Amino acid sequence: MEKILVLDFGGQYDLLIARRVRENGVFAEIKPYDRISLDEIISNGYKGIIFTGGPNSVYDSNSPHYDPAILGIGIPVLGICYGHQLIAYMAGGAIRSAGSISEYGKTELAAYACPIFENVPQKSVCWMSHTDYVSSVPEGFETVAFTDNCPCAAMADVRRRIYGVQFHPEVTHTEYGKTILRNFLFGVCGCAGDWKMDDFIEKTVAKYKAELKGKRVLCALSGGVDSSVAAALMHRAVGENLTCVFVDHGLLRKNEGDDVESVFRGKFNMKLIRVNAEDRFLTRLKGVCEPEKKRKIIGEEFIRVFEEQSRVLGKMDVLVQGTIYPDIIESGKGDASTIKSHHNVGGLPSVMDFESIVEPLKELFKDEVRAVGLQLGIPEKLVMRQPFPGPGLAVRIIGEITKAKADTLREADAIFREELERAGVRPSQYFAVLTDTQSVGVMGDARTYGHTVALRAVTTDDFMTADWTRIPYEVLETVSRRITNEVKTINRVVYDITSKPPATVEWE
Repeated sequence: MEKILVLDFGGQYDLLIARRVRENGVFAEIKPYDRISLDEIISNGYKGIIFTGGPNSVYDSNSPHYDPAILGIGIPVLGICYGHQLIAYMAGGAIRSAGSISEYGKTELAAYACPIFENVPQKSVCWMSHTDYVSSVPEGFETVAFTDNCPCAAMADVRRRIYGVQFHPEVTHTEYGKTILRNFLFGVCGCAGDWKMDDFIEKTVAKYKAELKGKRVLCALSGGVDSSVAAALMHRAVGENLTCVFVDHGLLRKNEGDDVESVFRGKFNMKLIRVNAEDRFLTRLKGVCEPEKKRKIIGEEFIRVFEEQSRVLGKMDVLVQGTIYPDIIESGKGDASTIKSHHNVGGLPSVMDFESIVEPLKELFKDEVRAVGLQLGIPEKLVMRQPFPGPGLAVRIIGEITKAKADTLREADAIFREELERAGVRPSQYFAVLTDTQSVGVMGDARTYGHTVALRAVTTDDFMTADWTRIPYEVLETVSRRITNEVKTINRVVYDITSKPPATVEWE
């Protein structure tokens, strides 16, 4: 199997780079720069190497570096952002701080004819995020792109097949980023592009069939896409040794608990225990308003429920979770700052009764998880539905959580989803948020003082960035009318038109 090495220097987009490579049917393997030797790189037969970005300056003594000999082993190299600067530094070029004219965000790129710019217009838009820049290219390289504030936005040593780009071709904001990566994979590295998601399933099933042989495995099934796919994948690997525990914490969407139970008991004939724990979770959350505290409480309570079920079932050795890559990034990974703790990442208590935790999807993005689910035979209706956070409606109720608030939000959310589906509007994720704001309204000539519901819908292909969805006004009008008519405590509906960044998809 042909492989591309993504050599990670601490950037937040290492998995996004790998995802873009895999989109093209080429397997990408991520290795931290300090955990793979030059000899291993040579012996593993990689078709190409991609240096990732990172938050450091190459001149900082504590910044990540690598053996400069990597540029002379005959394997094509593409450096991105910090990786671009590192190539220049290792090869004898010069890097300078941009000072007060650093580039961040969308920037016009001017490119020259070059193998990685094949079918890329001379002028296009790229996504920049840097303070330092290459001020002098090394011997053997030439500048092949620039911007108004970056004299070397890309460089190339065509003879040795070594390239560097200061911008981020892996993000959707770079207009021809996918073309640039394809040019590197196929035009420079000579990849065939014959890797398929089936290979991931086969490899993962084989891995856990061997590693978990004879182990009793407990799967944390929240009912969302990720945990459902993780459950089906592990069921294929360990069969009867898998028991799924579905915790209904009273914070699910309307009818969701029954739907999940029906699929996994019926189609897959799995061992499934449904724990109805609404009172337990709401009691723990009583009076709690701070979002991170909510997540921590829910994460810990989930684990305690699983531990209790494990003791009832007899000692369970392994806990399986549906963690995916965006969960890890937002919960803080390496040098990445913590945006929010996910109940199955940053919310885990420090002491648990399991020997180990298995997260078979932790290197996949949402669309890849869906592809795995379809290959495993999970019904399309379940696989293709929008993401739902493990903490459920708890992170969509601003302020204190009560049963009455959860019931109110469930009804409003169901109306919103129903009307979007009826209208054929399919954002990547869409839901209602019960805000902590109350306002004056008029219903039947009488004054009301009710809740404000915010509607949120975003379009994205990776959930690392997202744009707010342009829902037709007439659809929004229908949703607003139905919610205020049918959900008695709501008298105002607003629509969130903030993209990610600066916002996150969820409100909390």
